[in-house]
Amino acid sequence: MKKNVMILTGAGQIGMAIARRMGYGMKIVIGDKRRDNAETIAETMNKAGFDTVPVEMDLSSRESILGLIDSAKHYGEIQMLINAAGVSPSQASIETILHVDLYGTAVLLEEVGKVIAEGGTGVTISSQSGHRLPALGTEIDEQLAMTPAEDLLKLDILQPANIRDTLHAYQLAKRCNVKRVMSESVRWGERGARINSISPGIIVTPLAIDEFNGPRGDFYKNMFAKCPAGRPGTADEVANVAELLMSERGAFITGSDFLIDGGATASYFYGPLRP
Repeated sequence: MKKNVMILTGAGQIGMAIARRMGYGMKIVIGDKRRDNAETIAETMNKAGFDTVPVEMDLSSRESILGLIDSAKHYGEIQMLINAAGVSPSQASIETILHVDLYGTAVLLEEVGKVIAEGGTGVTISSQSGHRLPALGTEIDEQLAMTPAEDLLKLDILQPANIRDTLHAYQLAKRCNVKRVMSESVRWGERGARINSISPGIIVTPLAIDEFNGPRGDFYKNMFAKCPAGRPGTADEVANVAELLMSERGAFITGSDFLIDGGATASYFYGPLRP
């Protein structure tokens, strides 16, 4: 029996929290570069009454993305997309960040936008890091938004000589995510569908806990202490925003980005976290 289908990329806590809010009664196709990660999340959700299937996929590969979409179409119309895949600037190279978080996200939004059902919705998880980057100017913003995905990594601003370190690469990727969402929302709208992005701050996940206890642990603890909320966030708090955006209550919201960071970015620009 055919069902409405949700694609979830990135088998982690944030993606699962959103999928649990929105995916009951749907076929949820979970894609992750590590199949064992996808299988773990699929098993957890299936035992909670959801209907999921794990798929190995590589967000840096158009071919792999198309394979994931083909797998999803086998079960029915694609009604929802949750893109929570990505890499960490603490653990990945500049090249990997640009190929996964920047290029891969652009391709995924483009390709799902070609097949999303009327009334469909999507969210992609960006990051507060994109909001820390100074303004790039109208011309570069337009390049990040409109350049064909296969030419994105040829842009001057994304050349290795112009990227200081992995954090800078990550900030550029997340700024690009927000601009691609704006651009793709126009195309998604032609199919009667909506797409938005969410830019979380530090969210408590197993990976984040490793970071808290690692070499940059003091940096994170200082951020928590000096942001208005005084703490990191939870995956369920991100899901609260996603639930609004993906439900009928968010029917007039598309092409937008929502910063959910406990006020850390506000403190970075105008408070005690100012550099």
